[in-house]
Amino acid sequence: MEFDVVQSLLNGENHGKIVLLVMDGLGGLPMEDGGKTELEAAHTPNMDALAERSILGLHQGIRTGITPGSGPAHLSLFGYDPLKYQVGRGVLSALGIDFDLHKNDVAARGNFCTVDEQGRVTDRRAGRIPTEITERLCKMLNENVNIPGVEVFLRPVKDYRFLLVIRGEGLNANIEETDPQIVGEKPLLAKAIDKASEKAAEIVQDFVRQAEKILADESPANMLLLRGFASLPDWPMFPEVYGLKAAAIAMYPMYRGVAKLVGMNSLPAAQSYEEEIDMLEENWNDYDFFFVHIKKTDSYGEDGNFEKKVHEIEKVDALLPRILALNPGVLIITGDHSTPCVMKYHSWHPVPTLLYAKTCRPDGITSFGERACLQGGLGVRFPAYELMPLALAHAGRLEKFGA
Repeated sequence: MEFDVVQSLLNGENHGKIVLLVMDGLGGLPMEDGGKTELEAAHTPNMDALAERSILGLHQGIRTGITPGSGPAHLSLFGYDPLKYQVGRGVLSALGIDFDLHKNDVAARGNFCTVDEQGRVTDRRAGRIPTEITERLCKMLNENVNIPGVEVFLRPVKDYRFLLVIRGEGLNANIEETDPQIVGEKPLLAKAIDKASEKAAEIVQDFVRQAEKILADESPANMLLLRGFASLPDWPMFPEVYGLKAAAIAMYPMYRGVAKLVGMNSLPAAQSYEEEIDMLEENWNDYDFFFVHIKKTDSYGEDGNFEKKVHEIEKVDALLPRILALNPGVLIITGDHSTPCVMKYHSWHPVPTLLYAKTCRPDGITSFGERACLQGGLGVRFPAYELMPLALAHAGRLEKFGA
């Protein structure tokens, strides 16, 4: 639905608060023929009981067959068509750590990685080094990289991730990433996609060359990879579009960043799922909409750790009664994309979705899982960006269209 249509139908009424609970990478696949997915294998009595009073289905974040990145997948959940509203992950990382990003800065998300003697990537995440090591490496690069005519900023984000920002005149961010996305390959060159970005691409490549020398004696983080080059966009803001005062609750900076990008208030970083629900309870009276993000389901999917992903889903299920005790008008439980453990990567598979509201039409499904959602009333492969209008409607916030 177009934003101007939504805005024209807002009635200013409040029939309950909206909670969007996102378990990152929730969707999965069986590890063997005839087996269960991670969500199906998890013991989720609270979600299953809620399913009986809800409407279910499977959403797709981008379009059929397209595997979404985390940024566009979340934008889609927030109601932004990701093919129309595109931004690189660098901006999301910058906003997520409260970096003072200027209008014409070029930002990129970085990974410290491990390369062998031939310069080939052997570990894209450098053994998931802790944030403390990333802080030291960023400090070392900040002190030793020198590129005349521009400012270069390195900031730690979390674990092996960092932020790179270059600031200067005449910079544009249409630059190809240096991350080959697979092991066994050398980092790619930072190539300009258009002529206007050639200056910035040359600066980035100079930075990479200097960083390679500075990191050469480090272990395991002896190189870096860059993704998601971007500058700040100018978009409609979530609170104005939907008439909602919105808060984001997340442990990882990138997800706070994507929420801030669309105008949500990002609450301080939580350190556990329990603390996230504490924040939800403490701020319940101050907001109309809450985005609550769960990260580890995706991390264990990427690691291929089926048992731990199942356990994370079960931990979220155990916290569900605390959310329901707040009596939300609408509760949506879903993921941003699928990350099947058997694949160890994001996938194009549609994502299980549950929408609960007192005004919803239960569809007779009695469990929350991929196969069950295939039979749900929301349908299969419905666009994720249709969830927000649905949430508004079930919260009684939209007038009828036309006479």
